[in-house]
Order: sequence, then structure tokens, then C-alpha cells
Amino acid sequence: MEKKTVLITGASSGIGAGCARIFARHGHRVILNGRNLDKLTQLKKELEESYGASTLLLPFDVRDREKALHSLSSLSGVWASIDVLINNAGLVIGTDKEHEGSLEEWDVVIDTDVKALLSMTRFVVPGMISRGRGHIINMGSIAGDAAYPGGSVYCACKAAVKALSDGLRIDLVDTPIRVTNIKPGLVETNFSVVRFRGDKSRADAVYQGIQPLTGDDVAEVVYFAASLPEHIQLAEALVMPTHQATGTIVHRKS
Repeated sequence: MEKKTVLITGASSGIGAGCARIFARHGHRVILNGRNLDKLTQLKKELEESYGASTLLLPFDVRDREKALHSLSSLSGVWASIDVLINNAGLVIGTDKEHEGSLEEWDVVIDTDVKALLSMTRFVVPGMISRGRGHIINMGSIAGDAAYPGGSVYCACKAAVKALSDGLRIDLVDTPIRVTNIKPGLVETNFSVVRFRGDKSRADAVYQGIQPLTGDDVAEVVYFAASLPEHIQLAEALVMPTHQATGTIVHRKS
């Protein structure tokens, strides 16, 4: 695969950091987006020291459309020609029933998982069209396939990611631009800690008795999709640990 410029949202940890590592390792230019400047700076140093990577920090909250547009508009040269957009930023807060949840927390989840993805897509894809090349990789979830207890809003958001990915693919069918929806199952990152509002013991229990995926595992699938020949479009990929069958059926060793 020729050298490309890759923009990764939510790059400070987990799947986003894994994507940054694998693209950097293969010699691509990496733009790191996230809210935590310290973590981004640390990752940038790691990529440069380990792989000699060309990296650029773009720290902003993807929910802030004005800041996102300003930051993207400030890019120049090869950094402005984004070849791969990885819409990875996402989160869920709480396991409340739909009739008992926090409206404010739901706003954060929906703004991050759906509206920010739309904003980034709207800001970046026109440039891809004008250059006649590009790939949008949206981080969905197995949760988008079927709702589960305590997850209705998050499941709805990831179902929206699937619909938005499919719709974008339709809208771009007369262009060379590819669209991929990656749907991970159980991945051990900081995701569950956020979901349980900082309760690490509850987060750890999610992965008890099973070997979950890591952020680097999912990044392998992301890179595979991006590195396929240009005439091949991996529209969707569901990736789970071996002992996971659906969003709710998991075999745990005692």
C-alpha cells in the first residue's frame, strides 16, 4: 500500500492507539485526534521513536463542530490530503434502563458516537471526492446488531453507525471512495471503565473467564480493510473473541 495520510479520532488509547501503531509501523503518516493532549503527546513520541513515523497532533473534542472544522481547515500540504478517515471516537455511560437513564449522559453518548461521526465525515469526505481517492472506516459494534439489557441507547447509536456507513456507501457508489464498518465484540480497553463510571472492578468483571480482543487486535482488521487493493471494498467486518457468539452469548471458563 502506498504511503497514505491517516486521520484517527479517539486515538489516545484502545483501538485508536492500536490503529495509530499499525499504520505508523507500515510507514504511513498519522494524524492523532483526541481530547487528552498528554496521552496523544506520549503516543506521538512512541510512534516516532519506535517506527520513525510522521505524526501530527490534532487535539480537539469531536463533539465540538466549530473546533473540529477549524482544526481540519488548518491542515496543509500532505496533512490536508486525508486518505483514510478512521471514525473511532466513541463511548457509553451507564447500564441504566431506557426509562431510568440520564438525559445528559445520553446526550454525551449520542453526540460522540453519532453526531461527531457525521461531522467528521461531512468535513473530510468532500476532499476525498475532489482528489478521487479515500477510505472511511467507521468503528461500529456488535451492539448495533441487537439490543441488550442496559444498553439500548448505545445499541441504537451503533445501529446508526451501520445505517450511516451503508448510506454513505450508497451515496459514494459512483466514486472510488470506500466505506467500511468494523463491528468489534468484547474488546478490553478503557471502554468499560467509562461505562461503569470509573468502577474498575465492574469493568474487569466484563472480561472475566474469557480472552477478549485487544485494541491492537481490532486495529489489525482495520489495517487489513485499508490495505486491500483499491477495487476491493470490505463493507463490514464483525470481529469477536473465539468464545463469543453474539452480543450476549459468551462462554466463560470457570
